[in-house]
Amino acid sequence: MFEKHGVPVLAGATATTPAQAREAAEAIGPKSGGVTVVKAQVKTGGRGKAGGVKVAKSADEAEEHAKAILGMDIKGHTVGTVMIAQGARIAEEYYFSVLLDRANRTYLAMCSKEGGMEIEQLAVERPEALARIAVDPNTGIDAAKAAEIVEAAGFDAETGAKIAPVLEKLWAVYRDEDATLVEVNPLVKTEDGDIVALDGKVTLDANADFRHPDHEALEDKDAADPLEAAAKEKGLNYVKLDGSVGIIGNGAGLVMSTLDVVAYAGEEFAGSPKPANFLDIGGGASAEVMANGLHIILGDEQVKSVFVNVFGGITSCDAVANGIVGALEALGDQATKPLVVRLDGNNVEEGRRILADANHPLVTIEETMDGAARKAAELASAATN
Repeated sequence: MFEKHGVPVLAGATATTPAQAREAAEAIGPKSGGVTVVKAQVKTGGRGKAGGVKVAKSADEAEEHAKAILGMDIKGHTVGTVMIAQGARIAEEYYFSVLLDRANRTYLAMCSKEGGMEIEQLAVERPEALARIAVDPNTGIDAAKAAEIVEAAGFDAETGAKIAPVLEKLWAVYRDEDATLVEVNPLVKTEDGDIVALDGKVTLDANADFRHPDHEALEDKDAADPLEAAAKEKGLNYVKLDGSVGIIGNGAGLVMSTLDVVAYAGEEFAGSPKPANFLDIGGGASAEVMANGLHIILGDEQVKSVFVNVFGGITSCDAVANGIVGALEALGDQATKPLVVRLDGNNVEEGRRILADANHPLVTIEETMDGAARKAAELASAATN
């Protein structure tokens, strides 16, 4: 992606076996005196500290490092691919990022002469060493803004003049790829005086996927959580968490509030049950949508109870209740875990009546959000302990 927009990077190739890593090192190594770097390809920081980034001085070493890194677990991510990158003779390391500044409703560029370290630590301990410059979305990082950024970061005129054009190219990545973060750490000056993006992190806005069909090829499907992948196929807004109480709600705000309430209620019980997921079924709660949601959640072995928390607005509570009843009928024997249902809002009495008349053995009706959260936590605790 950086190459596509003209950002200066070193040669690199990916490998999924030690033999492929050796071949890549043999092809790339001569460009840097035989030196390559073997990097774990996982979506998390701290790879170097975990032993997932190693310098190799020969193709043999690159193969050995790949053997050690492939299959490694880094913060819960299993390494299935490594990148073999050209080595660099580094004179200085810098930091640059451009990101969405939600608090100020604009973009923010951050730049520092001290790259290669934990930037969060630098921001806390020595905030004066990290320049923060607001970026107007209408103009972005043009030559004038790039000059402002490097000056604020304290670069000398000669170095700043070399860095500024690279910042403009990184802005092009951010803008044209619909990113919410483009970060380079480190951005380096080599011993020859060249500016190179040595390592990068890019976060893409999934809401813009329709504009970027080529982004699908970048997705690491093997590393995706199977439940999240299944939910995505069904068009559900689902995020896997580590708890034991499954959560279904309509509306992101309501679901986020539900996570907090369940976590608080769980402190009262053995094992302190916590939310197992974020699942927003949106405005519609048809039997099909509810069945899809329940199917995903019940497929999570960690889930011991499910809390369905729905506020009837555009969709009335009787439609939601019919959706729940229909979902349980559709799931049949696959539905084995207790459901606590809280309905409120439009036509709530009719919705509760429908659930009561169905009298499903797995369903408990609660009138309040706090009461339902407590009941769901209690059931999860009982099933776990």
